Amino acid sequence: MRDIAVFSGTAHPDLAAEICAHLGVPLHPVRVSRFANDCLEVQLQANCRERDVFLIQPLVPPVQEHLVELLLMIDAARGASAGRITVVLPHYAYARSDKKDAPRISIGARLVADLLTSAGADRVLALTLHSPQVHGFFSVPVDHLHALRELATHFRRYDLGNTVVVSPDLGNAKEAAAFARLLGTPVAAGAKQRFSDDLVKISAVIGEVTDRDVIVLDDEIAKGSTVVELMEHLRGLNVRSIRLACTHGLFSGDALQRLSEQEGVLEIVCTNSVPISPAKHVPKLEVLSVAPALAEAMRRIHNGESVSALFA
Repeated sequence: MRDIAVFSGTAHPDLAAEICAHLGVPLHPVRVSRFANDCLEVQLQANCRERDVFLIQPLVPPVQEHLVELLLMIDAARGASAGRITVVLPHYAYARSDKKDAPRISIGARLVADLLTSAGADRVLALTLHSPQVHGFFSVPVDHLHALRELATHFRRYDLGNTVVVSPDLGNAKEAAAFARLLGTPVAAGAKQRFSDDLVKISAVIGEVTDRDVIVLDDEIAKGSTVVELMEHLRGLNVRSIRLACTHGLFSGDALQRLSEQEGVLEIVCTNSVPISPAKHVPKLEVLSVAPALAEAMRRIHNGESVSALFA
């Protein structure tokens, strides 16, 4: 591919390298340094002038550090006369801050979208945003991919004749229903109320799950408190087995180990949209690659082809 330049921040260079391998282009180096006053400096170490520049950076912990790094990369590309700057966001952490559900709080998803645009981003390629309205916070074009196809391909290996897809809450029910259609299974959802970041209550499960094999689908698993609460209800309803699936496997702290030790859990499936430390891996964990999908979307954006056709 000609006239394309791909750079990666420090958040997930392994994914960026895999994407570039699928595209057949080099991953250009980026120098990130820190001044004595703790300020960051970023230098893109390849020519950007009039080129189609892609900057790959999921917002993963430390989120603020990686966000500032991304903003500086965008500004550097703009200052280097890039023809077009596309930010590739495999994980948009601030997407969870998508509404004002308490007095005097910021809608972080919109604010960070404004920052990316103000820095000079011309386009955003995102993967499995937390909610559909986040798409509308950006004033530049957004191509929104999801990982349902990759997850569905994995689960089709099993006998799904007695399986039901379960969403942990009603907010994710639409995505769970789309996933269930891909698998040809029914869908159910938990009725959830959140009291704090790590305190949730699920009062009921809407749908038939008794004596069924269950696939719990969520967009992101961090502490795992919602999933643990849901599984308690599912076991009370006498499900046969539980498999967990998500796009963004953040698994903060000991969440992965704790989830793998839950009664009835056969498997935990996520994608490599965020890096997972080898120290956290457990035998029940399966990590699927989204690099081919992101690479194909980038190729289509570069060539002016339809990205929505990927979901046909």
